[in-house]
Amino acid sequence: MTSRTSTEDRSTTASPAAGTTPPSVSAATADGTAPASAAPSAGVGTEPPPAVPAAAEAAGTETSGGAGAGGRPFRRAPRTRRRALAPGKRLPASRLIGPVLFLALWAVASAAGQLDPGAIPAPWTVLRTTGDLWTGGTLPTDVLTSLERAGYGFAFGLTAGVVLALASGLSRVGEALIDGTVQLNRAIPTLGLIPLFILWLGIGETFKIAIIAIVVYIPIYLNLHSALSGIDNRFVELAEVQGLSRIRFIRQIVIPGALPGFFVGLRLGVTGSWLSLVVLEQINATSGLGYMMFQAQNYGRTDIILVGLLIYGIFGLVSDSAVRLVERKVLSWRRTLSS
Repeated sequence: MTSRTSTEDRSTTASPAAGTTPPSVSAATADGTAPASAAPSAGVGTEPPPAVPAAAEAAGTETSGGAGAGGRPFRRAPRTRRRALAPGKRLPASRLIGPVLFLALWAVASAAGQLDPGAIPAPWTVLRTTGDLWTGGTLPTDVLTSLERAGYGFAFGLTAGVVLALASGLSRVGEALIDGTVQLNRAIPTLGLIPLFILWLGIGETFKIAIIAIVVYIPIYLNLHSALSGIDNRFVELAEVQGLSRIRFIRQIVIPGALPGFFVGLRLGVTGSWLSLVVLEQINATSGLGYMMFQAQNYGRTDIILVGLLIYGIFGLVSDSAVRLVERKVLSWRRTLSS
């Protein structure tokens, strides 16, 4: 009995009675603040960590391996792949793919007998005819004559287009005197001027070169004048503030700003010279590719006509490619889709 009484006394002394407050808790409630060493019990006074959305888990978000406050892991936002909108890298010899494909289809159709040889000869027939004309000496003469006519007409047209565009684009007086006249000339069919030019200049080579020059200068003038008019006025104001002279203003502001439009007009002018040449060489001519094609029409030689057309096409493609190459070199500072 004595042992039981001592045991109960020790248990009463070790644990507080039910309904009483421990000294640490009573001290905390006395001033209304919780003690720093008191840890909240599980489920009481704490917020659960935010749940990761199901869409983020389905998207495969990655954890960075670290942990933030409360032991919550950092989650990285899902990566979105940027969509490429540019055309991409330039294909090697891309401008030859179309003509080569056309020749291949022409050869396949001729070999399969789908084309009438009298109307559209096979490519090997045209190639054999080209060799015969070249060895006979007539084709080199006709090619040189056509190149000479196109060269003279293009040179005169290029000079006239650039001079008129500069005079009209850089001066209000020049614009009033020149632009309306050029627009009127553009509305008149150039080939309709052939009878009048024959009466004025004779039926020799002069009127042919004049017609080619008119065909060339119109697109050069229009595109160059449009490029000059489209130069940002803030660059003009900057040149005035810097005190640039007229020559430096043209060299540093006008020329770089107008070059893109000039090259567009130049390409159109080169193509126009070949288009007009094929018509002009059929009027009182004794040599040239157009004359060769006109004579072949009289004798029903479609193979010779195709030879002339292919040579015109090759000249046009080569000249356009040359202008594009020069444009790419001169305007290398630009960053465009084509570059």
